[in-house]
Amino acid sequence: MTDIPGQRAPVCVSRKIDVPAQKLFAVLAQSANHPRIDGSGMVRETLDPVVISGVGDVFVMKMHNDEMGDYEMSNHVVEYELNRRISWEPVMTASSRPEDQAELGDRGEHRWAFRLTPLGAATLVTESYDCSKSPDWLRKAVKDGTRWLASMTITLEKLDAVSRG
Repeated sequence: MTDIPGQRAPVCVSRKIDVPAQKLFAVLAQSANHPRIDGSGMVRETLDPVVISGVGDVFVMKMHNDEMGDYEMSNHVVEYELNRRISWEPVMTASSRPEDQAELGDRGEHRWAFRLTPLGAATLVTESYDCSKSPDWLRKAVKDGTRWLASMTITLEKLDAVSRG
């Protein structure tokens, strides 16, 4: 891979979880589980629980943070490989703040992904966030993704706990 000047790489966090990839993927593919495993504390609930089954699926999450208040994100699945990889691009589709209304439906071209690598009975889970193609304002707001590193670490800890339960 060639480095492109100004091109930013995704940020990633990995964790070995002593659970088979198939079971972990089943947790990730159920949108109703996302509030349970979210390490940011921003994901509140799914609007219409779905089991993600392929590229093109969309799942909507109710979100909240102190800066933005209440909002909804429609997550468009852009990569799907059963028991190995799942990723989506979020798009804000509702917001309680008047200043966000003009951006509803705009794609920020950022992506969340989970990659599962089987290690015998265990799995190496890597969560990544890629905002390399996002507008400058978004990259600045999330510090080129580094803002999410601590939350991603917590997400993988929660995924570990939920998958064993």
